[in-house]
Amino acid sequence: MSGTTLAEWLRAQDDTALVALLRARPDLATPPPADTTVLATRIGSRASVARACEDLDTLTLTVLEALLVLDADLAPVPRSAVQELFGSTDIRPAVEHLRARALLWGDDDTISTPPATRDAVNPFPCGLGRSVPRLADVDLTALEPDELRVLGTLAAGPPVGQTKDAAQVVSLANARTPIQKLLARGLLVRRDSLTVELPREVGLKVRGDRPLGVIQTTEPPLTTARRDPSGIDHTGGGEALELSRHVETLLKSWSEDPPAVLRSGGLGVRDLRKLAKDLDVDDRQAALLVELVVNAGLVADTEGVEPEWVPTTQADPWLIAAPEHRWATLAQSWLDLPRLPGLIGQRDDRDRLLNPLAPELNRPGAPRDRRRILEAMAALEPGTVVTDPDELAAVLAWRAPRRGGRLRDELVRWTVEEGTKMGVLAHNAITAQGRTLLTEGPGPAAKRLGDALPAPVDHVLVQADLTVVAPGRLDPELADEIALVADVESSGSATVYRVREGSVRRAFDAGRSAADLHELFKTRSRTPVPQSLTYLIDDAARRHGRLRGGTAGSFLRCDDPVLITEVLSHAAAERLALRKIAPTVVVSPLPLAEVLDGLRAAGFAPAAEGPDGHVLDLRVSGRRIAGKGRRQRVQPTMPSDEQLGELVRLVQAGDRAATTTGGARVSVPGHLGAGPSATLALLQQAARDGRSVLVDFVDSHGTAARRVITPQYVGGGVLEGVDVSYGEVRRFPLHRITSAALVEDDRA
Repeated sequence: MSGTTLAEWLRAQDDTALVALLRARPDLATPPPADTTVLATRIGSRASVARACEDLDTLTLTVLEALLVLDADLAPVPRSAVQELFGSTDIRPAVEHLRARALLWGDDDTISTPPATRDAVNPFPCGLGRSVPRLADVDLTALEPDELRVLGTLAAGPPVGQTKDAAQVVSLANARTPIQKLLARGLLVRRDSLTVELPREVGLKVRGDRPLGVIQTTEPPLTTARRDPSGIDHTGGGEALELSRHVETLLKSWSEDPPAVLRSGGLGVRDLRKLAKDLDVDDRQAALLVELVVNAGLVADTEGVEPEWVPTTQADPWLIAAPEHRWATLAQSWLDLPRLPGLIGQRDDRDRLLNPLAPELNRPGAPRDRRRILEAMAALEPGTVVTDPDELAAVLAWRAPRRGGRLRDELVRWTVEEGTKMGVLAHNAITAQGRTLLTEGPGPAAKRLGDALPAPVDHVLVQADLTVVAPGRLDPELADEIALVADVESSGSATVYRVREGSVRRAFDAGRSAADLHELFKTRSRTPVPQSLTYLIDDAARRHGRLRGGTAGSFLRCDDPVLITEVLSHAAAERLALRKIAPTVVVSPLPLAEVLDGLRAAGFAPAAEGPDGHVLDLRVSGRRIAGKGRRQRVQPTMPSDEQLGELVRLVQAGDRAATTTGGARVSVPGHLGAGPSATLALLQQAARDGRSVLVDFVDSHGTAARRVITPQYVGGGVLEGVDVSYGEVRRFPLHRITSAALVEDDRA
């Protein structure tokens, strides 16, 4: 049976079909093919076929493998023969899908597939071995049970096996093991001294009425449940706020005490565990946060002699941004993260532990796979909960079995886990802000989250045990004041703070007075302020600031000479090199901040003093390095249908040019077209005859391009003519034209 070639079949397709082909397989258009023959060659290349198969579902991929079982890569086969292998399952939609992608071509009586398909898809299609035609009518009825068991195992796939019984050739009379008997009967083929293969014909005979084995013709079921969408969004919003709080804490912690960069790159286990303890999260969540802040450009490697992970200048605008905008930055960073945080804590092929930020976690395809999983969940109705993520993994595996590699199922579980921590998912369902992030981007997603979050509250509830409960998200000003005077004890929909002597001193160190703190709790607490809190503030205030420090190197002053004497008699005085210069004044050569820290560690409560006598806030604002920008993922620009249509017309023009010139092109000299000028003659003749010319040239940006031109004037170093595709008059310097060929007619 003979059929058309791929190039001939392509030439018979209309422009709409070719544009659809180029959109489905964008690698075919880069660089633009010169003609249909080049396009057909590119379609049949192993790499292009493998790439085109990545989006095929299980049934369509099985149909393609069935074509290989019938050797359609060697000679055309009828669709009826393929249908016979599938029984009652309708394969017509799958065949048309493959035809639209040029993974097969020809009419239903002569279907062919590119020769490279076998190598690109599966050397053993449908789990069947290579063909041995002499076994087409093999009879298995005389075989012993143990021989049939071996054949059944190999027929289930893969059809090759390793065995020492293949090492020596024996006759049937001398055969002792089932493998040796089958080799002697010719029902197995010896590939080498340790490998045997089950021929295709024997495998089909063993499988009987299921020649392709068990075929999963439909998508696996996905068990779902319903929840109130607003409840899902509310839970996701809470996680978004928690994420923002954790990242804020991380940035402040690493500003003061940045961790070192490992020699092999990444973050050490000890630093990761310290961070997890500081944030009160597990190691996996801490590792995800580390990956996020680096990918978002909020933290970077100093790249010095002793490199450290330090917040960048981009962290400051992030810290003062609204919560929803903070979240959108982090969520987009996660969506575009070209790495797999789920691998952290596992070991590589050399049994080395994979740390956060390690280069071994790089996976360029991770954003695509992550988005694909989220889009599958976004395709469900709002409020639809996926009961079991493993079922979702099975559905996605059926839809694209060649995507994801060996980590395909783990990617689904990791994405659901990470997405929940990000606030993109909640209760195994996508949130409204997560859906908006996928479809519209971070800006609209931030607005959607802002609309979903409850309005900030302007009050707290002070308890008798010195805890302060924030019954919701505090407005920014109140949140800053409470964070200054109290420490977070627990967080969630309601955050619990605890007021301690140290936290009150921290507020005093920042310039707040006892009156300020009393006014804060009096005006912002919806519950009566307990006396214990009033006493704590007043007692701390009486002790705070009795010692005043200045810069002389530094000095201490106090109206109470007894306290000065007490300080000088303490062991810390010698370490801080304190020296009395007056009954109420002590000086030190050390910086003021170091002196104050030493005295506080010794149990005193000094305060920093400015030139005007007011309290100074000497807290370290944290280190910063120059921002390096967020790790941008390069998004390929998808051409429009008009651009693809133009490419199709140029390919067709290349075909007509090849027909006219016998495939030859005339090269243009590089010195303004002077000299022996076959090219000039060709262009001038085309201008006289009104013929079109296919011109290859290099534009002013150095980019190679191609146009079909009807020359009007050729001379003076330029070609002037009508661009057939756009109907515009264009001028081309002859020295930029690299080749030209006549087109058979004016069609383009």
